[in-house]
Amino acid sequence: MANHKSSLKRIRSNETKRLRNRYQHKTTRNAIKKLRDAEKEEAETLYPTVASMIDKLAKKNIIHDNKAANLKSKLAKHVAAL
Repeated sequence: MANHKSSLKRIRSNETKRLRNRYQHKTTRNAIKKLRDAEKEEAETLYPTVASMIDKLAKKNIIHDNKAANLKSKLAKHVAAL
């Protein structure tokens, strides 16, 4: 167990950030699944919001920038093919 006040605070803040990151990542994954299952019109309206969610995850380093680009590319391709 940590001895310093600052390291105790760091443990608390890391746990808070971990839970927030986990929540945001899971929410985005659910949105991606919903978009993949949607019909054409709904998918077209969902795509911009899902793309912005993916961008936010990449900006906060929750996912890698290249993974975000790959996800957005595949989703755009999927929506166009509907």
